[in-house]
Amino acid sequence: MADLSRRQFLGNTLLTAAVAASPTGLFRHRRASAPVYQVPSKSPNEILGVAVVGVRGQGNNHIKAYLGSKQAEILYIADVDEEIGQKRAEEVAKEQKRKPKWVRDMREAFADKSVDTVSIATPNFTHGLAAVWAMQAGKDVYLEKPVSFNIAEGRAVVEASHKLGRICQIGTQCRSNGGIQEAIRYVHSGKIGEVKLSRGLCYKRRKSIGPKGVYQVPKSVDYNLWSGPVELLPLTRKQFHYDWHWQWPYGNGDLVNQGIHQMDIARWGLGENTSCSRVCSYGGRWGYEDSGETPNSNFIFYEYPDGKTMMFEVRGLETKSFHKASVGVVFHGTDGYVVVTSYKDATAYDKNWNVVRKFTGGTEYDLSLHIPNFFKAVRSRKMSDLNAPAIEGHLSTALCHLGNISYRLGKTGTYDEMKSCVGKLKTNENVADLLERFSSHLTDNELKPEKLEVTMGAELIFDPKTETFPGNDAANAFLARECRKPFVIPAAKEFMTGPDFVTAPLT
Repeated sequence: MADLSRRQFLGNTLLTAAVAASPTGLFRHRRASAPVYQVPSKSPNEILGVAVVGVRGQGNNHIKAYLGSKQAEILYIADVDEEIGQKRAEEVAKEQKRKPKWVRDMREAFADKSVDTVSIATPNFTHGLAAVWAMQAGKDVYLEKPVSFNIAEGRAVVEASHKLGRICQIGTQCRSNGGIQEAIRYVHSGKIGEVKLSRGLCYKRRKSIGPKGVYQVPKSVDYNLWSGPVELLPLTRKQFHYDWHWQWPYGNGDLVNQGIHQMDIARWGLGENTSCSRVCSYGGRWGYEDSGETPNSNFIFYEYPDGKTMMFEVRGLETKSFHKASVGVVFHGTDGYVVVTSYKDATAYDKNWNVVRKFTGGTEYDLSLHIPNFFKAVRSRKMSDLNAPAIEGHLSTALCHLGNISYRLGKTGTYDEMKSCVGKLKTNENVADLLERFSSHLTDNELKPEKLEVTMGAELIFDPKTETFPGNDAANAFLARECRKPFVIPAAKEFMTGPDFVTAPLT
C-alpha cells in the first residue's frame, strides 16, 4: 500500500475509537428530510468507472452484470487472493478489451479518482468496512447483502451514505424484481385482508464442512487483509473460502447469509419501517459434528410494537417445502395468503388455499435489473430512485442479527423444555403447526427430538428507536465489536449531522 493511500485512508477511518465502544444511548429517532447532495449528476452517456471488490463468488456475478452493461467499465479488480483476482482480471480483459488493474488492497482502488462506483462482494465481516471506506473516498457503493456483520456497523453504513451524500444500493435484488414487487403491492392493497403475520423460510441443505483442525491458508491469499477487522486466528476449517459463513468470528450462519433475502421480503410485506421490539430464537447445529458453530436448524419469533409478528425458520438438513416454498415467504391475511416461492415468483390464495392469482417477472438472481437501478440513482443523485437503499437493507439485516444475538445468549435444554418455552410466548395458533412440522423434520433426518440438546435463546426486548437492548448489557455487547487496527469502522455518530438518525423511507 503506497504511503499516500495509507495516509488518506487512515486519516479518514481512524476518526474514532472502534465502533465497539458502548453503542448504548448513541442514537435518537427522527423522520429525516432528504439530504441535498453536492455531487454533480452523471450524464446518461458518461461511462462509470467501477472497482469490483471480492470476486470469487457473487462478485463474479457483479462482473458479469457490469460487462453486460453499456454504462460502466471495470477499472479495478480488488481481491486478497491473487490467484482469483488475476484470473478475473484476465476474464474481464477478454470481454471489455481493456484489462482492469488487479490490487490486493481495496484502498488502492478507492484512492483512484477515475473510480466512480465500488461494487462489494467481500465476506460479510468486511462489508461495513469496505462500504464506509469507499464512501469516505467519495465513491458510490453497490453493497452485497448483508449490509453488516453487526447492527452498529449497519447503522454506520446508513449514516455514512446520507451524511457523505453517497448512493448506496444493497444487494437484496428481489426489490428490483417485477414479480415480487407486484406481489408485495397485492399484499399492501388489502386483497388478502389484514396481514399481521409473515413467515420467512430458509430451507437450504447445508452439509458438514469437515472436522475442526488447524489448516493452511492458501499461499495466494493475504491473510492479514482478508481478516481485516478480525483478530488473526488459526484457520480451523478445511475450505478457506465460503465456509467462514458457519464460524462466528466471520459469519452469521444461514439466517444472515441466505435468510436476509427472505427476511427483507417478510418485513417489506408487513410494511414495517423499524426493527422489532421482541425476539426469541431456538435451535441447534444437528446431524453432524464439524468445525461449524452457527445453527443449521432454528426458528425465531419477532414481535413489533403494533402487534404484528414474524416467524422465521432455518433448516439446513433435508426438508419438505411449506406450501410449495422452500426458500420463500408466506403472508397470512384474514382473507387469504400470498406465498413467495422464489426470487421471482409468488402466488395469491384465498382462505381455503385456492389459487387466486400468480405473480412472476425477472429471473432468479436478477442483477440485470438491480444494478441498472443503482446506476439510475448514481446519475440522478436521488436516494429515492434506489429500490434497495442502505436503510432498508440495514433494518432487515438487523432482524437477522437479533435472532443470532438471542441464540448466542441462550441456554441449553431438552426439546420438551423448548416446546414449553415456545408455548408461553405471546404468539398465535401457527406455533403449534410450526413445532409439529419441525419435530417431523428432525425425525425425517433420523434425529430423535427427545435426545437433542436444544439452545433456547434469550427472550430479548429491543428498542427500535435507539437500536439497543434497554438495561441488558450482555445483549448490547453483541451490537458492535472491537475492530483490529487499522481496519476500524467509524461509529455511526461520526456521520450524524445532529443527534438523530436516518429512518426509512427517505425521498
